[in-house]
Amino acid sequence: MPKAAVKFVPQLATLPVYVPGRPIEEVAREHGLDPSTILKVASNENPLGPSPKAVAAMRGVLDQLHLYPDGSSYHLKRALASKLTVEPDQLLLGNGSNEVLEMIGHAFLEPGAEVVVSQYCFAVYPIVTALFGAKLVTVPAREDLGADIPAMLQAITPATRVLFLANPNNPTGNLATREEISILLAGVPPHVLLVLDEAYIEFLEDPVDCLSLVRSGVQPNVLLVRTFSKIFGLAGLRLGYGIGAPDVIAAIEKTREPFNINSIAQAGALAALEDTEHLAKTRMVNRAGLAQLQVGFRQLGLSYVPTQANFVLVKVGNGQQVFASMQKEGVITRPTGGYGLGEWLRISVGTEAENQRSLETLARALGRSLTVK
Repeated sequence: MPKAAVKFVPQLATLPVYVPGRPIEEVAREHGLDPSTILKVASNENPLGPSPKAVAAMRGVLDQLHLYPDGSSYHLKRALASKLTVEPDQLLLGNGSNEVLEMIGHAFLEPGAEVVVSQYCFAVYPIVTALFGAKLVTVPAREDLGADIPAMLQAITPATRVLFLANPNNPTGNLATREEISILLAGVPPHVLLVLDEAYIEFLEDPVDCLSLVRSGVQPNVLLVRTFSKIFGLAGLRLGYGIGAPDVIAAIEKTREPFNINSIAQAGALAALEDTEHLAKTRMVNRAGLAQLQVGFRQLGLSYVPTQANFVLVKVGNGQQVFASMQKEGVITRPTGGYGLGEWLRISVGTEAENQRSLETLARALGRSLTVK
């Protein structure tokens, strides 16, 4: 077929592509497996599923899907503001936190602008940077794969518009300390938007409180990004949000697509916010699962990055080969070669039985014995 003669924007030629975790159905077809037997621990999803209250609320709006959703997400935004003790005009809702990141690009990035990130950062930051023709400044990580925050501050120039930092970081799981975050907050100049991606903050036992800075307006160039995809178990709905200064939120809001948060997502998230029992159980299962996986990795003689998120990055040698071997047995993990971490795999926390299956399958892929169950 002849190629189209239309002209594309030049940045598409080198635009990186986000590669998601492989879907269960696709792996089942490829390997001739029963989808019901496949375990997916590739995408940091909640193994307990969504809140039952959220499911009931979503079912309750199905007969109104012929109507457009509330374009301002009035009730959800006010419930979320109340939960966070902020004002509704400090919140920005997105079709997943990825859309919030893209809206930041629309509002702040252009050719000639610079974006500072750490090596092994979340893949969407380089994609958003490239999409708007800005320059990505990647700061080498520390030996433990964590962000070198003093070096990131040194990389800032008058052209820097945004600094992205996920805490905990995905895919490594590294958590910046309270002292490191204090250094970052004190060192970032006013002309730079500091985007702190807190997708996994609800899993942390003692998180650094950056919300109080945003709440009080002390540091108006800080924007927090969070999501309903992880601890709330609503990844399929695609709902994330930003928390920032009212004038920053108002500017970014201009780039938001109309009706970007659908009616089902609004209903589900509103109910999930109030299901404290589901959140508490998820934290408990995750804490126990992290300990179980990490004990198993030590038994297998594997290095891993200590984490409080709902996944662990583990060093397995040939990551792609081990990923393929485990996948043939119906266990989908996440290879991280695309991040420059070819010797590692990222494995999400599941239930106790799922974690045991992950460990046993990993042991077989490595030709090693798992001594204790």
